[in-house]
Amino acid sequence: MTAGHAGPALGWSKFGRALVEDVPRNFARGLLAVVRPPRAKLPPITASAIAAIVVALVVTVALMFVLDVPATDRAHHLPPWVTAAYDQITDFGLSGWFLYPLGFILLCLAAMSSPTLSRPTQAVLAMLAVRFGFLFLAIGVPGLFVTIVKRLIGRARPYHIGNFDDPFAYRPFIWRPEYASMPSGHATTAAAAAIAIGAVWPGARGVLWFYALVIMLSRVAVVAHHPSDVVAGALVGVVGAALVRRWFAARRLLFSAVDLRAFPWPAFRRLKAAAGEIAASCRDRGAASGPGTTAVG
Repeated sequence: MTAGHAGPALGWSKFGRALVEDVPRNFARGLLAVVRPPRAKLPPITASAIAAIVVALVVTVALMFVLDVPATDRAHHLPPWVTAAYDQITDFGLSGWFLYPLGFILLCLAAMSSPTLSRPTQAVLAMLAVRFGFLFLAIGVPGLFVTIVKRLIGRARPYHIGNFDDPFAYRPFIWRPEYASMPSGHATTAAAAAIAIGAVWPGARGVLWFYALVIMLSRVAVVAHHPSDVVAGALVGVVGAALVRRWFAARRLLFSAVDLRAFPWPAFRRLKAAAGEIAASCRDRGAASGPGTTAVG
């Protein structure tokens, strides 16, 4: 009989089984932590926040009467090079720019976390997972809500209206893209990202809101939305991300229940130590899956 090396296949099989077991288990643990009952009482939503929401709703309705038609008509007559530029810019408001990388990071964290790691390293991975998990949900949940609601509302997009002069063209429950104008999904994503990422990295808020405003403007410039659609989308994004933040804080995840401030990131020395241990663990797994003894039959 010829000799064969069974070691590599067996080692990688064990490694694959470990990943198959670790990833679902870690995702399940994270999900249970997010949906568990509240563990802290939050300060009530302030009257000023409620007033701001009411004002935004009033502005949205007012824009339908006073600005939607002029703004859409102006956008329809922009120079071609301006429209082309906004066509390129507006795609950066797609939720995939945030959700795909965040989902990949969460998958990697779930794959790296293992019961064989020390408790400090597992704690670092958990701290990172809760941060990126918050960002994923704070951006994804408002976007999912808008994806459904806009098709139930059934407002016609400006480009679908022949003379661009009827901001009250609605066909509720039609579930067609050309009748999915209100609210703007891009504006929802941009505003939710500004709130969520700004909550975790406060120093980036200025840049994030500049990005959000450019994306909102681009949606009107490419005649995909009325200004009122953009304001409504931004409102959903802000409120949705803020509610997800409160949800996490009530479960003592990432945010303080007292003032909703984010807890500090893991110290660099802890990140470095965790990375070293994870790298060593990967090397050990690779060594375990190395060439085995030769079997002779």
